[in-house]
Amino acid sequence: MAANFALRPDRFPLLYSNPQRALSRRPHFLLPSGRRRSSFRVSSSGGQRKGEEEKRGGVLTGVQRDGTPQVGRAIEEEGEGRRGGVVLDGRYEGFEWKWPPWRDLPQRYKLIGTTSLAFVICNMDKVNLSIAIIPMSHQFGWNSSTAGMVQSSFFWGYALSQLPGGWLAKLFGGRKVLEVGVLAWSLATILVPFVAGFMPGLVLSRILVGVGEGVSPSAATDLIARSIPLQERSRAVAFVFGGLSVGSILGLLLAPPIIQNFGWESVFYIFGFLGIIWCLGFEFVKEGRSPFDGDYLFGLRKPSGISSSLFTSVYARNSWNSSLKELGNSLKDVPWKAFFKSPAVWAMIYAHFCGSWGHYTCLSWLPTYFSEELDLNLMEAAWVSILPSLGSILITSIAAPFADNLISSGVETTVVRKICQTIAFMSPAVCMTLSSLDLGLPPWEIVAFLTSGLALSSFALSGLYCTHQDISPEYASILLGITNTVGAVPGIVGVALTGYLLDSTHSWSISLFAPSIFFYLTGTVVWLVFASSKPQSFSK
Repeated sequence: MAANFALRPDRFPLLYSNPQRALSRRPHFLLPSGRRRSSFRVSSSGGQRKGEEEKRGGVLTGVQRDGTPQVGRAIEEEGEGRRGGVVLDGRYEGFEWKWPPWRDLPQRYKLIGTTSLAFVICNMDKVNLSIAIIPMSHQFGWNSSTAGMVQSSFFWGYALSQLPGGWLAKLFGGRKVLEVGVLAWSLATILVPFVAGFMPGLVLSRILVGVGEGVSPSAATDLIARSIPLQERSRAVAFVFGGLSVGSILGLLLAPPIIQNFGWESVFYIFGFLGIIWCLGFEFVKEGRSPFDGDYLFGLRKPSGISSSLFTSVYARNSWNSSLKELGNSLKDVPWKAFFKSPAVWAMIYAHFCGSWGHYTCLSWLPTYFSEELDLNLMEAAWVSILPSLGSILITSIAAPFADNLISSGVETTVVRKICQTIAFMSPAVCMTLSSLDLGLPPWEIVAFLTSGLALSSFALSGLYCTHQDISPEYASILLGITNTVGAVPGIVGVALTGYLLDSTHSWSISLFAPSIFFYLTGTVVWLVFASSKPQSFSK
């Protein structure tokens, strides 16, 4: 349908007085037709149709050889974007006007992208203290025990918030809990410089950072379970949780120069402010409205877009104005006994514990191992510590499509999850065994073995971390809260026990590698025997 307007010399003198200049500007006319597109075609029939085109409505686009103005007719096209163009002498010149670039992406991709970005910021705020603790210890006169207590306080909040985070995600939806979690840990990060001289306040601030980051995995799991189809779930989980590796790399790379140039306080201000910006931007993705709209600023609304029917029942029944009685009843409705009667749930719990033991102890002690045992200098040890995270990004990009393609081709989901998790456990176990044996290997070959093993453990993102959604999308967030609570224990106990064994035995093989190998091997056996991805009904 043509647009109802015409261009006359008295209304558009520039076009008629200097048509070539007007043509060189290539004006982009967009018709007010809602979600429909507009483009412009040029009539090549000359002056005979000029009057007809003006009556029907057209756009002057140039002149013919005899000086007769060419008139283009507006044509509407179907589609989601805004596109236009002109045809001159048989040639079509088009243009695309897309801003922002992600405007036409499906809503589920926008949600996954912003959730992954939240996890990037998550680990940036987690690792910043590991760098800032050095100048802070010098300024406040802390010994190693005090510095260790400050760093471990994060895991106290992280462990305590897992189950509450899963329950809240089930009750209010993962998107809301994720938003509140990012806001909480960002404000707590900004608070650190103000309370650094007061030890109880500093410990409390780091506990709050742990609480905010602790609810985030369950929130993301709930979001994925409700929004992403099974055939895309491995890639979604890998992309979201892969943000943790990116965050570790960025945090370790950016924190030192920021601290060196602006002081240790600046890293907490900058990283915390990034989380605040994310919260404001997430309002656009979540609701498609301005984050400064009072009705939507951190408000609870039934989400629009993809899979809205999956959210309807939850958001229709629950709101932030729910009474304490309703909240208590919702907690009682969770089938806790049914969870712990399921062998598959116990397999997830133990596998999560085993994987976290190897992850937390190695990443905490490997820099010291590289420096003391392999005689690398501090700079080399710092750079080498980034390699496992870089390798994880590469492996994740391979593992996720591998798992999804197997499922799409008809392989049973349980088989795929078992394959991926077995790779995630056996790879580091073999590499640690080779590193701990006295084979006369040069230092960089040992570094390569350990880096490869820890990188291949990222197959767990297509194994264990997808199983929560597989067996129960409704309770996925709570199940992850249960397993992640147990998985946080190695961060508190395992790291300290490694140091105790190292002081007692002076052997890295016994203190660091042997316990990790034991848990990797036993975790593999338990997973292969008891794990399942078959949907289960936990209702009473």
